[in-house]
Amino acid sequence: YGVIALLVNLFFLVAIMAGFNAALTLPGLAGLVLTMGMALDCNVLINERIKEELRNGKNYASAVTIGYKQAFSAILDSHVTQLIAAVIMAYFGSGPVKGFAVVLIIGIFTSLFTGILISRLINEWDMHRGHECTFTTNIFKGLRQNKEYNFMGKRKMFYLVSGIVITFGIISMFTKGFSTGVDFKGGWTYTVQFKPGVEAEKIKIALNKIITENVEVKTYGTNDKYRITTAYKIDDQSADVSEQVEATLLGALKEFNINKDDILSSSKIGPTIASDVRRDSFIAVILAVVGIFLYIVLRFRKLEFGMGGAISLLHDVLAVLTLFTIFWGILPFPMDVDQAFIGALLTVLGYSINDTVVVFDRIREFMGINKFDDQEEVINGAVNQTLSRTVVTALCTIITLLMLFLFGGEGLKGFTFALLVGIIIGTYSSIFIASSIAVDFGKRKLKSYPKPKTKILNPLRKSRQKKRLLLLTLEACLNGI
Repeated sequence: YGVIALLVNLFFLVAIMAGFNAALTLPGLAGLVLTMGMALDCNVLINERIKEELRNGKNYASAVTIGYKQAFSAILDSHVTQLIAAVIMAYFGSGPVKGFAVVLIIGIFTSLFTGILISRLINEWDMHRGHECTFTTNIFKGLRQNKEYNFMGKRKMFYLVSGIVITFGIISMFTKGFSTGVDFKGGWTYTVQFKPGVEAEKIKIALNKIITENVEVKTYGTNDKYRITTAYKIDDQSADVSEQVEATLLGALKEFNINKDDILSSSKIGPTIASDVRRDSFIAVILAVVGIFLYIVLRFRKLEFGMGGAISLLHDVLAVLTLFTIFWGILPFPMDVDQAFIGALLTVLGYSINDTVVVFDRIREFMGINKFDDQEEVINGAVNQTLSRTVVTALCTIITLLMLFLFGGEGLKGFTFALLVGIIIGTYSSIFIASSIAVDFGKRKLKSYPKPKTKILNPLRKSRQKKRLLLLTLEACLNGI
C-alpha cells in the first residue's frame, strides 16, 4: 500500500510542478527527497499503529480503523510543522531556500492526500477482497521483543558525545573554515553550446584539470547547452580579468572544440549578490526554527517540548557543519557550502523535526495515560514505543540516499553526502537529544514551582481526613446493625 501511495504522491507532485513550468534544481530535488521521506513516514506511522492494535487482540477491520485514527494526530502535527517552516522560508528566503520551500509546500499537501486517503482506499479495497496484511516481517519482528532500552538514563553520555564532536567542529570552523561555493563567494557564469552527446560530468573533469577553484556545470535548457560557473579569479580586480577567465575556460574546453562563438552569454556574480543570498538564507532558516518552536509549545502545551525541538535542530545544523569543515579536503569529492548544501541542510532539518514531532506526539499520549508516573520513565517508554517506526523510516531513507551517493555521479556526491549524514544525525537527535532535553527541562520546571506551605495545610488536611474516616466507619457500623 505504501509503495503505491508513494508513486501516486510522486506523480501528483511532478504533475503540479510541470503545470507551473517549475525547474527542478538541486534545492528543489532536496524538497522532493524530503516530501518522499514524509510520505514514507506517514505510511509507516499508520502501519505501526495498525500493528499495535493487532497485537492488542483487535480484529483486522477494527485495527485498520483505529490505526488510521490514532496515527492522524502525529501525521497532522508533523505536516503542519513542516508547512509553517516552508511558508516562512518561501516568504523570507531567496534563491535556493525559496525553491526548496515551494517544492516542499506542494509536497506537504500531496503527501497528506495520498498518505491518508489513497492508502486507506487501497487498504479498504484489499480488505474487502478478503486479504489481510501481517504488517511485520521476520527481519523486524525481533527488533524489540518487549525490551525497554534505557535511553533517558544514558542521556548525559549522549550530551557528552555530541558536545565533544560539535566542539571540535567549532574549532575547525574558525581555524580551517569551509569550502564556499560560487553562490556564497561570487564567480563567473557562462552559457556554452556543446556538440551533441557531451555529458556534464566530462565537462567538469576537463575544467578541473586547469581550474582548481569551485566549478559547477549544469544543464541549461535543451540542445546540449550547459551553464558553467566558477570562482576562478573572482577576487582579481585587474581591468582585463574577464578576458583572462574566458581564455582559461576556452583552454580547458579545447578537447570539446569549443571556441569563443560557442559562448552564448557570460556574467559575473558579485560578492554583494552572494552576500544577500547568504543573509536571506540565514534569516529564513532562523525564522523557520522559531516558528517550529512556537507551534510545538502551543500544540503540546509544554515549553520543554519546544526547547527539545529547537535545541535538537541547532544540534543537527552544527553536527552537519562539523562534518563538512573537518572532512573538507580529506574525502575525495567536493564538499562546498553552496545552494545545494543549503537545500540538503534544510532537508535534514525538515526530516529531523518531522521525526521529533512524531516522538513527542507519542510522549504526549503516554503522559496523558500515565499522569502520575515518573516523567522520565514515561518519556523513555514512549521513545521505545516509536523505535520500530523510527528505524524503518530511517533505513528506507538511508538506503535510497546511499544508492544516490554511490551511483549519482561526481557532481551529486557532496549534496547526497550532506543528506546521508544529516538523516543519520537527525534520527539520532530525535531519539537521544530532543527527548532528553524535554526530560531535563521538565524536571527543572518542576523544581522551580513554589512548594506548598506544608506546616499550615497538612494539619488541616489530616484533620479533615480523620473526620471523614470517622464518619465512614460510623456509617458502616450503622449499616451492619
